[in-house]
Amino acid sequence: MTRQDSAAPAGSLSVQGPSNPGYNTNPVPVPVITQTDTRDKWSKKMDFLLSVIGFAVDLGNVWRFPYICYQNGGGAFLIPYIVMAIFGGVPLFYMELALGQFHRTGAISIWKHICPIFKGIGYAICVISLYVSFYYNTIIAWALFYFYSSFASVLPWTNCDNAWNTENCTNYFLKDNVTWNNYSRSPAEEFYTRNVLEIHKSDGLSNVGGVRWQLMLCLFLIFTIVYFSLWKGVKTSGKVVWVTATLPYVVLFILLIRGATLPGAWKGVVFYLQPKWEKLFETSVWVDAAAQIFFSLGPGFGVLLALSSYNPFTNNCYRDAIVTSLVNCLTSFMSGFVIFTMLGYMAEKRNVNVEDVARDKGPSLLFITYPEAIANMTGSTFFAIIFFVMMITLGLDSTFGGLEAIITAVMDEYPEYLAHRRELFVLGLVVVCFLGSLSTLTNGGAYVVKLLEEFGVGSSIIAVGFLEAIAVSWFYGITRFSNDIKSMLGYYPGLFWKVCWVAISPAFLAYIIVSSLLKPAPLQLFDYKYPDWSITVGYIIGASSFMWIPIYMVYKLVWTPGSLKQVRPSNAAILNWWVTTWDSSLNLNEMTMNLHF
Repeated sequence: MTRQDSAAPAGSLSVQGPSNPGYNTNPVPVPVITQTDTRDKWSKKMDFLLSVIGFAVDLGNVWRFPYICYQNGGGAFLIPYIVMAIFGGVPLFYMELALGQFHRTGAISIWKHICPIFKGIGYAICVISLYVSFYYNTIIAWALFYFYSSFASVLPWTNCDNAWNTENCTNYFLKDNVTWNNYSRSPAEEFYTRNVLEIHKSDGLSNVGGVRWQLMLCLFLIFTIVYFSLWKGVKTSGKVVWVTATLPYVVLFILLIRGATLPGAWKGVVFYLQPKWEKLFETSVWVDAAAQIFFSLGPGFGVLLALSSYNPFTNNCYRDAIVTSLVNCLTSFMSGFVIFTMLGYMAEKRNVNVEDVARDKGPSLLFITYPEAIANMTGSTFFAIIFFVMMITLGLDSTFGGLEAIITAVMDEYPEYLAHRRELFVLGLVVVCFLGSLSTLTNGGAYVVKLLEEFGVGSSIIAVGFLEAIAVSWFYGITRFSNDIKSMLGYYPGLFWKVCWVAISPAFLAYIIVSSLLKPAPLQLFDYKYPDWSITVGYIIGASSFMWIPIYMVYKLVWTPGSLKQVRPSNAAILNWWVTTWDSSLNLNEMTMNLHF
Protein backbone atom coordinates (compact mmCIF):
# COMPACT_ATOMS: atom_id res chain seq x y z
CA MET A 1 0.00 0.00 0.00
CA THR A 2 1.45 3.38 -0.93
CA ARG A 3 0.56 6.94 -0.18
CA GLN A 4 -2.15 8.08 -2.59
CA ASP A 5 -1.24 10.75 -5.10
CA SER A 6 -3.67 12.78 -7.13
CA ALA A 7 -4.10 11.59 -10.66
CA ALA A 8 -4.81 13.88 -13.55
CA PRO A 9 -8.50 13.85 -14.36
CA ALA A 10 -10.03 13.25 -17.69
CA GLY A 11 -11.83 16.56 -17.19
CA SER A 12 -11.84 19.21 -14.51
CA LEU A 13 -14.38 20.88 -12.32
CA SER A 14 -14.34 24.66 -12.58
CA VAL A 15 -14.94 26.62 -9.39
CA GLN A 16 -15.27 30.37 -9.24
CA GLY A 17 -12.56 31.95 -7.14
CA PRO A 18 -13.03 34.71 -4.57
CA SER A 19 -14.60 37.92 -5.79
CA ASN A 20 -12.66 40.24 -3.51
CA PRO A 21 -10.11 42.66 -4.99
CA GLY A 22 -6.63 41.25 -5.07
CA TYR A 23 -7.72 37.77 -6.04
CA ASN A 24 -7.83 36.09 -9.39
CA THR A 25 -11.47 35.66 -10.34
CA ASN A 26 -10.86 33.25 -13.23
CA PRO A 27 -12.25 29.74 -12.88
CA VAL A 28 -9.88 27.55 -10.93
CA PRO A 29 -9.60 23.93 -12.12
CA VAL A 30 -10.02 21.47 -9.29
CA PRO A 31 -8.17 18.20 -9.87
CA VAL A 32 -10.24 15.08 -9.52
CA ILE A 33 -8.62 12.17 -7.73
CA THR A 34 -9.15 8.93 -9.57
CA GLN A 35 -8.77 5.31 -8.62
CA THR A 36 -5.24 3.97 -8.95
CA ASP A 37 -3.94 0.45 -9.14
CA THR A 38 -1.57 0.88 -6.20
CA ARG A 39 -4.23 0.94 -3.50
CA ASP A 40 -6.33 -1.97 -2.30
CA LYS A 41 -9.97 -1.98 -3.32
CA TRP A 42 -13.05 -3.68 -1.99
CA SER A 43 -13.86 -6.77 -4.03
CA LYS A 44 -17.57 -6.02 -3.82
CA LYS A 45 -19.74 -3.12 -2.73
CA MET A 46 -21.34 -5.32 -0.07
CA ASP A 47 -17.93 -5.97 1.49
CA PHE A 48 -17.70 -2.27 2.26
CA LEU A 49 -21.28 -1.90 3.47
CA LEU A 50 -21.04 -4.92 5.76
CA SER A 51 -17.73 -3.66 7.14
CA VAL A 52 -19.23 -0.26 7.96
CA ILE A 53 -22.37 -1.81 9.45
CA GLY A 54 -20.26 -4.30 11.40
CA PHE A 55 -18.17 -1.49 12.87
CA ALA A 56 -21.13 0.73 13.75
CA VAL A 57 -23.31 -2.08 15.16
CA ASP A 58 -21.43 -3.31 18.20
CA LEU A 59 -22.03 -4.49 21.77
CA GLY A 60 -23.20 -1.01 22.74
CA ASN A 61 -26.22 -1.38 20.45
CA VAL A 62 -27.31 -4.44 22.41
CA TRP A 63 -26.94 -3.11 25.94
CA ARG A 64 -26.41 0.66 25.99
CA PHE A 65 -29.30 1.84 23.83
CA PRO A 66 -31.99 -0.18 25.65
CA TYR A 67 -30.67 0.95 29.04
CA ILE A 68 -30.37 4.63 28.01
CA CYS A 69 -33.83 4.47 26.43
CA TYR A 70 -35.77 3.24 29.47
CA GLN A 71 -33.68 5.42 31.81
CA ASN A 72 -34.56 8.56 29.85
CA GLY A 73 -38.28 8.31 29.32
CA GLY A 74 -38.89 5.13 27.33
CA GLY A 75 -40.66 5.88 24.07
CA ALA A 76 -40.27 9.62 24.64
CA PHE A 77 -36.49 9.19 24.36
CA LEU A 78 -36.90 8.34 20.67
CA ILE A 79 -37.67 12.01 19.96
CA PRO A 80 -34.31 13.46 21.11
CA TYR A 81 -32.57 10.37 19.72
CA ILE A 82 -33.99 10.92 16.22
CA VAL A 83 -33.38 14.68 16.36
CA MET A 84 -29.75 14.19 17.38
CA ALA A 85 -29.29 11.54 14.69
CA ILE A 86 -30.68 13.78 11.91
CA PHE A 87 -28.83 16.98 12.85
CA GLY A 88 -25.67 15.56 14.40
CA GLY A 89 -24.82 11.91 13.91
CA VAL A 90 -25.74 11.28 10.28
CA PRO A 91 -24.16 14.51 8.88
CA LEU A 92 -20.87 13.68 10.62
CA PHE A 93 -21.12 10.08 9.36
CA TYR A 94 -21.68 11.33 5.80
CA MET A 95 -18.79 13.81 6.13
CA GLU A 96 -16.27 11.13 7.09
CA LEU A 97 -17.34 8.74 4.33
CA ALA A 98 -17.00 11.53 1.76
CA LEU A 99 -13.61 12.67 3.08
CA GLY A 100 -12.16 9.17 3.03
CA GLN A 101 -13.48 8.37 -0.42
CA PHE A 102 -12.30 11.64 -2.01
CA HIS A 103 -8.80 11.83 -0.52
CA ARG A 104 -8.32 8.05 -0.40
CA THR A 105 -5.96 8.01 2.54
CA GLY A 106 -5.96 7.35 6.28
CA ALA A 107 -6.58 9.52 9.33
CA ILE A 108 -3.03 10.94 9.54
CA SER A 109 -1.98 11.78 5.99
CA ILE A 110 -5.43 13.08 5.02
CA TRP A 111 -4.63 16.33 6.82
CA LYS A 112 -2.01 17.33 4.25
CA HIS A 113 -5.00 17.75 1.90
CA ILE A 114 -7.33 19.44 4.40
CA CYS A 115 -5.34 21.56 6.87
CA PRO A 116 -1.85 20.35 7.81
CA ILE A 117 -1.70 22.11 11.17
CA PHE A 118 -4.50 19.80 12.38
CA LYS A 119 -2.52 16.66 11.57
CA GLY A 120 -2.29 15.91 15.29
CA ILE A 121 -5.94 14.83 15.06
CA GLY A 122 -4.81 11.78 13.11
CA TYR A 123 -2.25 10.81 15.75
CA ALA A 124 -4.83 11.36 18.52
CA ILE A 125 -7.25 9.05 16.72
CA CYS A 126 -4.63 6.30 16.55
CA VAL A 127 -3.86 6.58 20.28
CA ILE A 128 -7.56 6.46 21.17
CA SER A 129 -8.04 3.40 18.95
CA LEU A 130 -5.18 1.72 20.81
CA TYR A 131 -6.85 2.39 24.15
CA VAL A 132 -10.09 0.92 22.80
CA SER A 133 -8.25 -2.23 21.71
CA PHE A 134 -6.75 -2.58 25.21
CA TYR A 135 -10.15 -3.07 26.85
CA TYR A 136 -12.71 -3.85 24.13
CA ASN A 137 -11.11 -7.14 23.13
CA THR A 138 -11.06 -8.21 26.77
CA ILE A 139 -14.86 -7.92 26.79
CA ILE A 140 -14.91 -10.20 23.72
CA ALA A 141 -12.61 -12.59 25.63
CA TRP A 142 -15.17 -12.69 28.47
CA ALA A 143 -17.81 -13.63 25.89
CA LEU A 144 -15.54 -16.38 24.55
CA PHE A 145 -15.13 -17.74 28.10
CA TYR A 146 -18.94 -17.85 28.41
CA PHE A 147 -19.21 -19.46 25.00
CA TYR A 148 -16.88 -22.28 26.07
CA SER A 149 -18.73 -22.67 29.38
CA SER A 150 -22.06 -22.96 27.54
CA PHE A 151 -21.23 -26.41 26.17
CA ALA A 152 -22.81 -28.20 29.11
CA SER A 153 -26.13 -29.92 29.68
CA VAL A 154 -26.63 -27.65 32.70
CA LEU A 155 -25.23 -24.14 32.36
CA PRO A 156 -22.78 -23.39 35.21
CA TRP A 157 -24.59 -20.18 36.17
CA THR A 158 -27.91 -21.97 36.69
CA ASN A 159 -27.52 -23.05 40.34
CA CYS A 160 -25.60 -22.34 43.55
CA ASP A 161 -23.85 -25.73 43.81
CA ASN A 162 -20.50 -24.66 42.37
CA ALA A 163 -17.16 -24.15 44.10
CA TRP A 164 -17.23 -20.38 43.51
CA ASN A 165 -20.66 -19.81 45.05
CA THR A 166 -21.12 -18.19 48.47
CA GLU A 167 -23.82 -18.32 51.13
CA ASN A 168 -25.40 -15.23 49.53
CA CYS A 169 -26.13 -17.11 46.31
CA THR A 170 -29.91 -17.22 45.86
CA ASN A 171 -31.59 -19.23 43.12
CA TYR A 172 -35.17 -18.05 42.83
CA PHE A 173 -36.04 -19.90 39.60
CA LEU A 174 -38.15 -23.06 39.93
CA LYS A 175 -38.52 -22.39 43.67
CA ASP A 176 -41.26 -20.90 45.80
CA ASN A 177 -41.06 -18.63 48.84
CA VAL A 178 -37.53 -17.45 48.10
CA THR A 179 -36.55 -14.30 50.00
CA TRP A 180 -34.55 -11.79 47.96
CA ASN A 181 -32.70 -9.06 49.89
CA ASN A 182 -29.87 -6.56 49.35
CA TYR A 183 -27.25 -9.21 50.09
CA SER A 184 -28.67 -11.79 47.72
CA ARG A 185 -26.67 -12.66 44.65
CA SER A 186 -27.93 -14.66 41.69
CA PRO A 187 -25.96 -17.66 40.36
CA ALA A 188 -25.27 -15.72 37.17
CA GLU A 189 -23.81 -12.77 39.08
CA GLU A 190 -21.49 -14.97 41.12
CA PHE A 191 -20.42 -16.88 38.02
CA TYR A 192 -19.44 -13.57 36.37
CA THR A 193 -17.77 -11.90 39.34
CA ARG A 194 -16.23 -14.90 41.14
CA ASN A 195 -15.48 -17.37 38.34
CA VAL A 196 -14.94 -15.35 35.16
CA LEU A 197 -13.40 -12.21 36.67
CA GLU A 198 -12.44 -13.49 40.15
CA ILE A 199 -12.80 -9.87 41.16
CA HIS A 200 -13.10 -10.82 44.84
CA LYS A 201 -9.34 -11.50 44.81
CA SER A 202 -8.63 -7.85 44.02
CA ASP A 203 -8.73 -4.89 46.39
CA GLY A 204 -9.35 -2.43 43.57
CA LEU A 205 -6.96 -0.53 41.32
CA SER A 206 -4.35 -0.37 44.07
CA ASN A 207 -4.04 -4.17 43.92
CA VAL A 208 -5.45 -5.74 40.78
CA GLY A 209 -3.99 -9.18 41.47
CA GLY A 210 -2.55 -11.65 38.98
CA VAL A 211 -3.40 -12.37 35.36
CA ARG A 212 -6.17 -14.91 34.73
CA TRP A 213 -4.57 -17.44 32.40
CA GLN A 214 -7.97 -18.64 31.16
CA LEU A 215 -8.86 -15.12 30.00
CA MET A 216 -5.39 -14.64 28.53
CA LEU A 217 -5.90 -17.77 26.42
CA CYS A 218 -9.29 -16.49 25.27
CA LEU A 219 -7.77 -13.12 24.36
CA PHE A 220 -4.95 -14.84 22.47
CA LEU A 221 -7.54 -16.71 20.37
CA ILE A 222 -9.44 -13.47 19.72
CA PHE A 223 -6.32 -11.66 18.51
CA THR A 224 -5.36 -14.65 16.37
CA ILE A 225 -8.69 -14.35 14.56
CA VAL A 226 -8.21 -10.59 14.26
CA TYR A 227 -4.73 -10.96 12.78
CA PHE A 228 -5.68 -13.46 10.08
CA SER A 229 -8.70 -11.33 9.20
CA LEU A 230 -6.67 -8.14 8.71
CA TRP A 231 -3.20 -9.23 7.59
CA LYS A 232 -3.95 -9.16 3.85
CA GLY A 233 -6.07 -6.00 3.86
CA VAL A 234 -9.67 -5.37 2.87
CA LYS A 235 -9.77 -8.33 0.52
CA THR A 236 -9.65 -10.72 3.51
CA SER A 237 -11.55 -8.64 6.08
CA GLY A 238 -14.22 -7.96 3.46
CA LYS A 239 -14.91 -11.69 3.24
CA VAL A 240 -14.90 -12.29 7.01
CA VAL A 241 -17.60 -9.67 7.63
CA TRP A 242 -20.06 -11.65 5.50
CA VAL A 243 -20.24 -13.93 8.53
CA THR A 244 -19.48 -11.61 11.46
CA ALA A 245 -21.81 -8.80 10.30
CA THR A 246 -24.80 -10.91 9.23
CA LEU A 247 -24.85 -13.64 11.89
CA PRO A 248 -25.83 -11.25 14.73
CA TYR A 249 -29.05 -10.36 12.89
CA VAL A 250 -30.01 -14.01 12.56
CA VAL A 251 -29.38 -14.54 16.28
CA LEU A 252 -31.21 -11.33 17.28
CA PHE A 253 -34.25 -12.45 15.30
CA ILE A 254 -34.23 -15.90 16.94
CA LEU A 255 -33.87 -14.39 20.42
CA LEU A 256 -36.61 -11.86 19.69
CA ILE A 257 -39.07 -14.60 18.70
CA ARG A 258 -38.14 -16.68 21.75
CA GLY A 259 -38.35 -13.72 24.10
CA ALA A 260 -41.78 -12.71 22.82
CA THR A 261 -43.17 -16.14 23.73
CA LEU A 262 -42.01 -16.02 27.38
CA PRO A 263 -44.43 -15.25 30.21
CA GLY A 264 -44.17 -11.64 31.34
CA ALA A 265 -42.45 -10.47 28.16
CA TRP A 266 -45.11 -7.81 27.62
CA LYS A 267 -44.17 -6.19 30.95
CA GLY A 268 -40.67 -5.59 29.68
CA VAL A 269 -41.88 -4.12 26.38
CA VAL A 270 -44.26 -1.75 28.16
CA PHE A 271 -41.48 -0.66 30.51
CA TYR A 272 -39.13 -0.16 27.53
CA LEU A 273 -41.45 1.99 25.43
CA GLN A 274 -43.91 3.63 27.84
CA PRO A 275 -43.29 7.34 27.25
CA LYS A 276 -42.50 9.67 30.12
CA TRP A 277 -43.00 12.99 28.37
CA GLU A 278 -41.75 15.07 31.31
CA LYS A 279 -38.27 13.66 30.66
CA LEU A 280 -38.03 15.73 27.46
CA PHE A 281 -37.56 18.85 29.60
CA GLU A 282 -34.42 17.45 31.24
CA THR A 283 -31.10 18.47 29.71
CA SER A 284 -29.47 15.17 30.63
CA VAL A 285 -31.86 13.28 28.34
CA TRP A 286 -30.73 15.27 25.31
CA VAL A 287 -27.09 14.87 26.31
CA ASP A 288 -27.54 11.09 26.57
CA ALA A 289 -29.28 11.02 23.18
CA ALA A 290 -26.45 12.99 21.55
CA ALA A 291 -23.74 10.82 23.13
CA GLN A 292 -25.55 7.59 22.23
CA ILE A 293 -25.92 8.44 18.55
CA PHE A 294 -22.31 9.67 18.32
CA PHE A 295 -20.78 6.57 19.88
CA SER A 296 -23.18 4.31 18.00
CA LEU A 297 -22.42 5.63 14.50
CA GLY A 298 -18.74 6.14 15.30
CA PRO A 299 -17.58 9.28 13.46
CA GLY A 300 -14.27 10.58 14.77
CA PHE A 301 -12.67 7.17 15.25
CA GLY A 302 -10.98 7.24 11.83
CA VAL A 303 -12.65 3.97 10.84
CA LEU A 304 -15.03 5.50 8.31
CA LEU A 305 -12.14 7.41 6.74
CA ALA A 306 -10.14 4.20 6.41
CA LEU A 307 -12.92 1.96 5.09
CA SER A 308 -14.24 4.47 2.56
CA SER A 309 -10.73 5.19 1.26
CA TYR A 310 -10.79 1.80 -0.49
CA ASN A 311 -13.98 2.68 -2.43
CA PRO A 312 -14.14 3.61 -6.11
CA PHE A 313 -13.98 7.39 -6.53
CA THR A 314 -17.53 7.65 -7.89
CA ASN A 315 -19.15 5.42 -5.27
CA ASN A 316 -22.40 6.88 -3.91
CA CYS A 317 -21.22 7.60 -0.35
CA TYR A 318 -24.35 9.69 0.31
CA ARG A 319 -26.60 6.67 -0.13
CA ASP A 320 -24.19 4.54 1.91
CA ALA A 321 -24.36 7.00 4.79
CA ILE A 322 -28.15 7.01 4.85
CA VAL A 323 -28.52 3.23 4.54
CA THR A 324 -25.91 2.28 7.15
CA SER A 325 -27.16 4.93 9.61
CA LEU A 326 -30.71 3.60 9.31
CA VAL A 327 -29.56 0.01 9.79
CA ASN A 328 -27.60 1.03 12.88
CA CYS A 329 -30.47 2.90 14.52
CA LEU A 330 -33.03 0.20 13.72
CA THR A 331 -30.69 -2.45 15.14
CA SER A 332 -30.45 -0.52 18.40
CA PHE A 333 -34.24 -0.23 18.54
CA MET A 334 -34.76 -3.94 17.83
CA SER A 335 -32.16 -4.89 20.45
CA GLY A 336 -34.30 -3.16 23.03
CA PHE A 337 -37.13 -5.62 22.40
CA VAL A 338 -34.70 -8.55 22.63
CA ILE A 339 -33.38 -7.37 25.99
CA PHE A 340 -36.61 -6.21 27.59
CA THR A 341 -38.72 -9.24 26.72
CA MET A 342 -36.17 -11.20 28.76
CA LEU A 343 -36.23 -8.65 31.58
CA GLY A 344 -40.01 -8.86 31.69
CA TYR A 345 -39.72 -12.64 31.95
CA MET A 346 -37.27 -12.32 34.84
CA ALA A 347 -39.52 -9.84 36.63
CA GLU A 348 -42.39 -12.29 36.27
CA LYS A 349 -40.30 -15.09 37.78
CA ARG A 350 -38.97 -12.95 40.64
CA ASN A 351 -42.39 -11.44 41.22
CA VAL A 352 -40.90 -7.94 41.22
CA ASN A 353 -41.15 -4.87 39.00
CA VAL A 354 -39.15 -4.70 35.77
CA GLU A 355 -37.22 -1.69 37.05
CA ASP A 356 -35.89 -3.83 39.92
CA VAL A 357 -34.49 -6.35 37.44
CA ALA A 358 -33.17 -3.74 35.00
CA ARG A 359 -30.75 -2.08 37.38
CA ASP A 360 -27.70 -3.62 35.75
CA LYS A 361 -26.07 -1.58 33.02
CA GLY A 362 -22.99 -1.82 30.88
CA PRO A 363 -21.44 -5.23 30.27
CA SER A 364 -23.23 -6.53 33.38
CA LEU A 365 -26.46 -6.54 31.40
CA LEU A 366 -24.85 -8.90 28.88
CA PHE A 367 -22.94 -11.09 31.33
CA ILE A 368 -25.35 -11.30 34.28
CA THR A 369 -28.93 -10.33 33.49
CA TYR A 370 -29.39 -11.86 30.05
CA PRO A 371 -27.48 -15.13 30.72
CA GLU A 372 -29.56 -15.54 33.87
CA ALA A 373 -32.76 -15.34 31.84
CA ILE A 374 -31.42 -17.75 29.23
CA ALA A 375 -30.33 -20.29 31.86
CA ASN A 376 -33.86 -20.74 33.11
CA MET A 377 -35.78 -21.44 29.95
CA THR A 378 -36.18 -24.48 27.76
CA GLY A 379 -33.26 -25.03 25.41
CA SER A 380 -30.95 -22.91 27.53
CA THR A 381 -27.74 -24.43 26.17
CA PHE A 382 -28.65 -23.68 22.57
CA PHE A 383 -29.73 -20.11 23.30
CA ALA A 384 -26.64 -19.47 25.43
CA ILE A 385 -24.34 -20.66 22.63
CA ILE A 386 -25.93 -18.53 19.91
CA PHE A 387 -26.17 -15.50 22.23
CA PHE A 388 -22.44 -15.52 22.97
CA VAL A 389 -21.60 -16.26 19.33
CA MET A 390 -23.56 -13.10 18.54
CA MET A 391 -21.60 -11.13 21.14
CA ILE A 392 -18.26 -12.39 19.82
CA THR A 393 -19.10 -11.52 16.21
CA LEU A 394 -20.46 -8.08 17.18
CA GLY A 395 -17.23 -7.36 19.01
CA LEU A 396 -14.94 -8.70 16.28
CA ASP A 397 -16.50 -6.44 13.64
CA SER A 398 -15.78 -3.35 15.70
CA THR A 399 -12.24 -4.55 16.42
CA PHE A 400 -11.64 -5.06 12.69
CA GLY A 401 -12.70 -1.47 12.04
CA GLY A 402 -10.76 0.06 14.92
CA LEU A 403 -7.48 -1.63 14.05
CA GLU A 404 -7.94 -1.04 10.32
CA ALA A 405 -8.15 2.69 11.14
CA ILE A 406 -4.68 2.50 12.74
CA ILE A 407 -3.24 0.27 10.00
CA THR A 408 -4.47 2.48 7.15
CA ALA A 409 -3.45 5.71 8.88
CA VAL A 410 0.11 4.61 9.69
CA MET A 411 0.78 2.77 6.42
CA ASP A 412 -0.44 5.71 4.33
CA GLU A 413 1.73 8.08 6.36
CA TYR A 414 4.89 5.96 6.11
CA PRO A 415 4.58 4.05 2.82
CA GLU A 416 8.33 4.04 2.23
CA TYR A 417 8.76 1.75 5.24
CA LEU A 418 5.51 -0.20 5.36
CA ALA A 419 4.20 -0.45 1.80
CA HIS A 420 5.31 -4.07 1.38
CA ARG A 421 5.34 -5.07 5.03
CA ARG A 422 1.67 -5.08 5.96
CA GLU A 423 1.74 -8.58 7.44
CA LEU A 424 4.63 -7.71 9.77
CA PHE A 425 3.12 -4.36 10.74
CA VAL A 426 -0.26 -5.92 11.55
CA LEU A 427 1.50 -8.60 13.58
CA GLY A 428 3.40 -5.96 15.55
CA LEU A 429 0.22 -3.98 16.15
CA VAL A 430 -1.68 -7.05 17.37
CA VAL A 431 1.19 -7.92 19.74
CA VAL A 432 1.15 -4.38 21.15
CA CYS A 433 -2.61 -4.56 21.65
CA PHE A 434 -2.31 -7.93 23.36
CA LEU A 435 0.39 -6.73 25.73
CA GLY A 436 -1.55 -3.54 26.44
CA SER A 437 -4.55 -5.65 27.39
CA LEU A 438 -2.79 -7.71 30.07
CA SER A 439 -3.80 -5.37 32.89
CA THR A 440 -7.45 -5.94 31.97
CA LEU A 441 -6.99 -9.72 32.37
CA THR A 442 -6.10 -9.51 36.06
CA ASN A 443 -8.46 -10.20 38.96
CA GLY A 444 -9.22 -6.50 39.05
CA GLY A 445 -9.18 -6.18 35.28
CA ALA A 446 -12.82 -5.09 35.18
CA TYR A 447 -11.83 -1.95 37.11
CA VAL A 448 -9.19 -1.19 34.46
CA VAL A 449 -11.71 -1.80 31.67
CA LYS A 450 -14.11 0.70 33.23
CA LEU A 451 -11.35 3.31 33.66
CA LEU A 452 -10.16 2.97 30.04
CA GLU A 453 -13.72 3.05 28.71
CA GLU A 454 -14.54 6.19 30.67
CA PHE A 455 -11.36 8.22 30.14
CA GLY A 456 -9.45 6.56 27.28
CA VAL A 457 -12.31 7.26 24.86
CA GLY A 458 -15.06 9.37 26.46
CA SER A 459 -14.62 13.11 26.06
CA SER A 460 -11.37 12.70 24.09
CA ILE A 461 -12.97 11.21 21.00
CA ILE A 462 -15.83 13.72 21.12
CA ALA A 463 -13.32 16.59 21.27
CA VAL A 464 -11.43 15.05 18.34
CA GLY A 465 -14.67 14.79 16.36
CA PHE A 466 -15.46 18.42 17.17
CA LEU A 467 -12.09 19.66 15.91
CA GLU A 468 -12.37 17.48 12.82
CA ALA A 469 -15.76 19.01 11.97
CA ILE A 470 -14.40 22.54 12.52
CA ALA A 471 -11.26 21.89 10.47
CA VAL A 472 -13.21 20.51 7.51
CA SER A 473 -16.12 22.99 7.49
CA TRP A 474 -14.32 26.17 8.49
CA PHE A 475 -10.66 25.81 7.51
CA TYR A 476 -10.82 23.50 4.50
CA GLY A 477 -14.01 25.30 3.59
CA ILE A 478 -17.56 24.14 3.05
CA THR A 479 -17.44 25.33 -0.57
CA ARG A 480 -14.38 23.27 -1.35
CA PHE A 481 -15.79 20.25 0.46
CA SER A 482 -19.05 20.59 -1.52
CA ASN A 483 -17.02 20.71 -4.73
CA ASP A 484 -15.28 17.49 -3.70
CA ILE A 485 -18.65 15.78 -3.29
CA LYS A 486 -19.81 17.18 -6.63
CA SER A 487 -16.77 15.70 -8.37
CA MET A 488 -17.58 12.26 -6.89
CA LEU A 489 -21.37 12.12 -7.05
CA GLY A 490 -22.17 14.57 -9.84
CA TYR A 491 -24.24 16.89 -7.64
CA TYR A 492 -23.68 19.22 -4.71
CA PRO A 493 -24.85 18.40 -1.18
CA GLY A 494 -28.06 20.20 -0.21
CA LEU A 495 -28.35 23.25 2.02
CA PHE A 496 -29.37 21.06 4.98
CA TRP A 497 -26.06 19.20 4.95
CA LYS A 498 -24.01 22.39 4.60
CA VAL A 499 -25.76 24.05 7.54
CA CYS A 500 -25.26 20.93 9.66
CA TRP A 501 -21.56 20.67 8.80
CA VAL A 502 -20.84 24.35 9.40
CA ALA A 503 -22.89 24.99 12.53
CA ILE A 504 -25.29 22.37 13.87
CA SER A 505 -23.02 19.30 14.04
CA PRO A 506 -20.09 21.14 15.72
CA ALA A 507 -22.58 22.64 18.19
CA PHE A 508 -23.95 19.14 18.78
CA LEU A 509 -20.48 17.90 19.77
CA ALA A 510 -19.65 21.00 21.82
CA TYR A 511 -22.91 20.45 23.71
CA ILE A 512 -21.85 16.92 24.70
CA ILE A 513 -18.36 18.04 25.76
CA VAL A 514 -19.54 20.94 27.93
CA SER A 515 -22.30 18.89 29.55
CA SER A 516 -19.97 16.00 30.40
CA LEU A 517 -17.37 18.36 31.90
CA LEU A 518 -19.87 20.35 33.94
CA LYS A 519 -21.59 17.32 35.44
CA PRO A 520 -19.17 14.38 35.52
CA ALA A 521 -20.83 11.23 36.79
CA PRO A 522 -19.18 9.49 39.77
CA LEU A 523 -17.21 6.45 38.67
CA GLN A 524 -18.27 3.19 40.29
CA LEU A 525 -18.26 -0.51 39.44
CA PHE A 526 -20.29 -2.93 41.55
CA ASP A 527 -19.63 -1.75 45.12
CA TYR A 528 -16.22 -0.25 44.33
CA LYS A 529 -15.98 3.53 44.21
CA TYR A 530 -12.97 4.75 42.29
CA PRO A 531 -10.52 6.73 44.50
CA ASP A 532 -9.56 10.31 43.64
CA TRP A 533 -6.08 9.31 42.50
CA SER A 534 -7.56 6.93 39.91
CA ILE A 535 -9.67 9.77 38.51
CA THR A 536 -6.48 11.80 38.13
CA VAL A 537 -4.88 8.88 36.30
CA GLY A 538 -7.97 8.76 34.08
CA TYR A 539 -7.61 12.41 33.10
CA ILE A 540 -3.94 11.79 32.29
CA ILE A 541 -4.97 8.89 30.03
CA GLY A 542 -7.48 11.12 28.28
CA ALA A 543 -4.93 13.92 27.85
CA SER A 544 -2.32 11.50 26.51
CA SER A 545 -4.30 11.15 23.28
CA PHE A 546 -5.65 14.67 22.88
CA MET A 547 -2.29 16.32 23.61
CA TRP A 548 -0.92 15.34 20.19
CA ILE A 549 -3.14 17.96 18.57
CA PRO A 550 -1.55 21.04 20.23
CA ILE A 551 1.89 19.39 20.20
CA TYR A 552 1.77 19.00 16.43
CA MET A 553 0.46 22.54 16.00
CA VAL A 554 3.43 23.92 17.95
CA TYR A 555 5.82 21.68 16.02
CA LYS A 556 4.43 22.87 12.69
CA LEU A 557 4.64 26.52 13.68
CA VAL A 558 8.18 26.24 15.04
CA TRP A 559 9.80 24.06 12.39
CA THR A 560 8.17 25.44 9.24
CA PRO A 561 10.61 27.97 7.70
CA GLY A 562 9.55 31.58 7.23
CA SER A 563 7.15 33.89 9.00
CA LEU A 564 3.44 33.32 9.43
CA LYS A 565 2.58 36.01 6.88
CA GLN A 566 4.74 34.62 4.12
CA VAL A 567 3.09 32.80 1.26
CA ARG A 568 4.58 29.32 0.97
CA PRO A 569 3.26 27.64 -2.17
CA SER A 570 4.68 24.29 -1.10
CA ASN A 571 2.32 24.06 1.86
CA ALA A 572 -1.46 24.19 2.25
CA ALA A 573 -3.28 27.27 3.54
CA ILE A 574 -4.64 27.16 7.08
CA LEU A 575 -6.95 30.15 6.79
CA ASN A 576 -8.29 29.56 3.32
CA TRP A 577 -11.76 29.32 4.81
CA TRP A 578 -11.91 33.11 5.14
CA VAL A 579 -11.98 33.21 1.39
CA THR A 580 -13.83 30.05 0.41
CA THR A 581 -16.54 30.08 3.07
CA TRP A 582 -17.40 33.67 3.90
CA ASP A 583 -16.29 35.39 0.72
CA SER A 584 -19.75 36.59 -0.19
CA SER A 585 -20.48 38.20 3.17
CA LEU A 586 -17.13 39.62 4.38
CA ASN A 587 -15.04 42.41 2.97
CA LEU A 588 -11.52 41.01 2.90
CA ASN A 589 -9.76 43.72 0.93
CA GLU A 590 -6.99 43.83 3.49
CA MET A 591 -6.44 40.08 3.40
CA THR A 592 -4.57 39.82 0.11
CA MET A 593 -2.73 36.73 1.09
CA ASN A 594 -3.41 33.57 3.06
CA LEU A 595 -1.46 32.20 5.97
CA HIS A 596 0.37 29.04 5.02
CA PHE A 597 2.10 26.39 7.11
